[in-house]
Amino acid sequence: MFQPAQQIRFCTSRDGTRIAYATCGTGPPLLWAASWFHHLELDWVSPIWRPWISLLSQRHTLVRYDWRGCGLSDRDQVEFSFDKFVEDLEAVIGAARLEQFVLFGIAAGAAAGMAYAVRYPKRISRLVLYASYARNRLAGNPTPQDVEESQARLKVIELGWPNDTRAYGQFFTALHLPDASTEQSQSFSNLVRQTTSLANNDAMRRTFSRIDVQDIVPKVRCPTLVLHSRGNSVIPFESGRSLAGLIPGARFVPLDSNNHVLLDTEPAWQQLVEALDDFLPAPAGTGDPLLDALTAREREVLELVAQGLDNGTIGEQLHISERTARNHVSAILAKLGINTRAQAIVRARDAGFGREKAR
Repeated sequence: MFQPAQQIRFCTSRDGTRIAYATCGTGPPLLWAASWFHHLELDWVSPIWRPWISLLSQRHTLVRYDWRGCGLSDRDQVEFSFDKFVEDLEAVIGAARLEQFVLFGIAAGAAAGMAYAVRYPKRISRLVLYASYARNRLAGNPTPQDVEESQARLKVIELGWPNDTRAYGQFFTALHLPDASTEQSQSFSNLVRQTTSLANNDAMRRTFSRIDVQDIVPKVRCPTLVLHSRGNSVIPFESGRSLAGLIPGARFVPLDSNNHVLLDTEPAWQQLVEALDDFLPAPAGTGDPLLDALTAREREVLELVAQGLDNGTIGEQLHISERTARNHVSAILAKLGINTRAQAIVRARDAGFGREKAR
């Protein structure tokens, strides 16, 4: 799995809170506002988050950060509010010197990302919103059932945080990753407890539950991709569907998963990969209009074809099936107006593909 080195730095938010952020990979910048259960160091070895880091840094300079109260950012005597979350995002963007970039937000990170995109419309080239919402469960006028269920969830999590009894201790993990393996569940459960304190967890979750950006969502003007798991029990599917309907021109991709956090071991992971490949800009042009018209994923496949790899090996390198690799090759040949793999290799090498293998 692709694992670029990272550099960790610190910046200061408007109220003086120190926020840890990291950069890795090369290419156009992509800022990942990934919500709270993250740790810049521990994510690197997590079977849950390592695939995400690998995916997002393959063709981008990936910028990610620990939320206030979490990971390597300040944890003690920290104030939580939606405005503070947006200010932290602004601080990271300023410290990383990002001028124009892709913003990828998850849940509350997506809400903060939309607020930033509306304030600074020329800074965001593409906006990706995963497991997101315009109005969270307790915002506006929640029903008595919503209030009761939210309070019950918070209480069970509070009881389970220090408790090794599976019925309590695994509740949070089961809610977010119902289809995870035993190893994945245990890893996620451990990571959450290492990321922050119970008090910070409670304060953040209460803040998240009242986030309401419904009024600003229709003002988002950058190209937007909305992704949401059909069986998500943390943020209901309808929240993502409704959000996509409020953003002018937004593209909506339902993911066939029950997990709030998508796992690279489930079929829906490939849906995520292909949706990002289709939506995010391809690398710099080659000077060949037909080659430049290929999607980012097709250019990746063509690079490996130019290196002389067969479909099975290409599938292994890109974590896709041999059949999917073969379909990509067929699409490439059709787009280039050629009939054979050998012709594709010559065309690609003339344009500079395949050099990585030669080194």
